[in-house]
Amino acid sequence: MTAGVTDAAQAAGILAHARESINPAMRAAVARLDERNRRIAEYHLGYADANGTPTASNGGKAVRGALALLSARSVGASGVAIPAAVAVELVHHYSLLHDDIIDEDATRRHRPAAWTVFGAPAAILAGDAMAALATTVALEGTPSSQAAAVGGSIAAATMRMLAGQAADVAFERADAVDLEACRQMVADKTGALLECAASVGALAAGAPDEMTAALARFGGHIGMAFQLVDDIIGIWGSADHTGKPVASDLASRKKSLPVVAALAAGGPHADRLAEIYSYDGVLDRAAVETAARAVEATGARSWAQAEADRETDAALAVLGSLPIDDRVRDEFRVLTAMLCRRDR
Repeated sequence: MTAGVTDAAQAAGILAHARESINPAMRAAVARLDERNRRIAEYHLGYADANGTPTASNGGKAVRGALALLSARSVGASGVAIPAAVAVELVHHYSLLHDDIIDEDATRRHRPAAWTVFGAPAAILAGDAMAALATTVALEGTPSSQAAAVGGSIAAATMRMLAGQAADVAFERADAVDLEACRQMVADKTGALLECAASVGALAAGAPDEMTAALARFGGHIGMAFQLVDDIIGIWGSADHTGKPVASDLASRKKSLPVVAALAAGGPHADRLAEIYSYDGVLDRAAVETAARAVEATGARSWAQAEADRETDAALAVLGSLPIDDRVRDEFRVLTAMLCRRDR
């Protein structure tokens, strides 16, 4: 068996264990919502179908929850982090509910997105309810000595995430986007919650500031690498892999990092991409394919992959410096490989 296959199996086991640890508390938390918002949240999480009938789904991968649990284990704690893990998962899922509406994505995990089933206003309110619930769960479940710090960390990550999402939306209307501004958008939109997830379990356990700061840096590097790979997949990934149409990011004219890098490269291919992005109408398949070729011809695809690899290596370097049990370190490493070195 190859190392890649071994890591994939180990990652699946780590996430399965995290879901088993988190899901009872996650389901109990969602059950606290009012009937209307609960029904939408349970559908979005996969706990029920559109009619409210329970399903066998496990509520998603629980990557952020797994990171939170590992960060607690890294400082010799475990169960103390479950409320924080549930909270970061709730924040993540509320952001997905809103993202699908903002991006007008009709599918999520190969089935109709919640807003297409219940309507956009209802889905927005359900997302808001999940965000408020996240704060409640974190504050109520964390030991009192650390509750304020954990709640503050989750709130700060949520605010950064929203700032990143606002910048992402603004970029779609902008004539030009600076590459560093785009990197900051990604650091906020994707990196902030992963920084929080990778450190909040240790924070809940009362770990020293230098430990939680190092774990946060680790999570930030993961966030950048993850988003770069996600951007690559969003242009060149298969529909079977993404659950969305091929090159959906280009069809919606997203100013993702590869696109911004391509536009900044200059030359005829960048000019062709800019021309396609300036078109007011719906982009047909030929235009989308031309845009994908233009991005690649500027060297932006290779640049994005190299940046993803650099951020991954930086995350692993931080991980290697942490004074933690080698078994925990290896599980962190396996999750890093899963998130940052996915199939293109």
